[in-house]
Amino acid sequence: MKARHILGVIAILLALGLGYSIWSNMGLKNEKLGLIQKNEALSTEVSEMEALKADLEVEVDSLQTAYEALSDENLTLASDLSAAKKRINRRDRTIKAVKATNTNNEAELFGLRAEIQSLLGAKSRLETSIFALQAENDSLRTRTGVLEIDLSTARQDNEELASLNRSIQEEVGRLTLANFKASGFKVELQKKRKSKVTAKSRRARRIDASFDLADVPEEFQGVRNIYLVISDDKGTPIKLDNPINATVKVNGQDTDIIAAEAKEVNIGSAQRISFKHDLQSKLKKGYYRAAVFTDIGLLGASSFRLR
Repeated sequence: MKARHILGVIAILLALGLGYSIWSNMGLKNEKLGLIQKNEALSTEVSEMEALKADLEVEVDSLQTAYEALSDENLTLASDLSAAKKRINRRDRTIKAVKATNTNNEAELFGLRAEIQSLLGAKSRLETSIFALQAENDSLRTRTGVLEIDLSTARQDNEELASLNRSIQEEVGRLTLANFKASGFKVELQKKRKSKVTAKSRRARRIDASFDLADVPEEFQGVRNIYLVISDDKGTPIKLDNPINATVKVNGQDTDIIAAEAKEVNIGSAQRISFKHDLQSKLKKGYYRAAVFTDIGLLGASSFRLR
């Protein structure tokens, strides 16, 4: 029994070993078959890759050829472009030169036209000037007589002014003190703006009078009131808004005066004194006198004329 049992176990083991061997052989066979199929697939893929490589090499060669052709064409086009630019630059310079020539011609033509118009205008002006000179000659012949009359009148006016000055100086000589009197007397009529000098009555707005007191004796030095009196040729003071009434001594006698301006001056041995009087109303044409007084007498006077 025991031997039969052992034989049975051995038979079972052998059967199991045989089954495993058969199963193992079947697995190896299947694995070998899979490897063979995989190898065949890889061989096919390699063949395809080699064919693709060959195709790509052909395509690369073709692209290289095309690139070289394009490079040559690009060089040709660059050369053509440079040549075209040079032709365009030459054409532009030619166009500019032609335009400049045309402009110069137009400017020259315009200048000639302007010169012709200027000459025609000059001719017209000369003709007008000739007619005007002819008329002026006729007028001058007429005016010569008028000018001679005006010259005679001016001479008479100058003689009258000189005569008035002589009479004023004679009066001043009689009325002033021998060693205390004004010298270098100056009277100017000025316009309102910029202090310009004028002799026209309608423009005179200010009277500027100045004089010297020189070599003044010590007895007459010190603080004194000095008065400016402006009057017409008849001795009538001009119209004043704020007249200054004062009494002075002339040749030892009290004399009432109506002054336009007054100031207190500390008189020394020598000084230049000036007065400025703004006219409140316009003066009429004619002769006028500006006289300067102190409390002890007449210092001096001068005449002026307004036209």
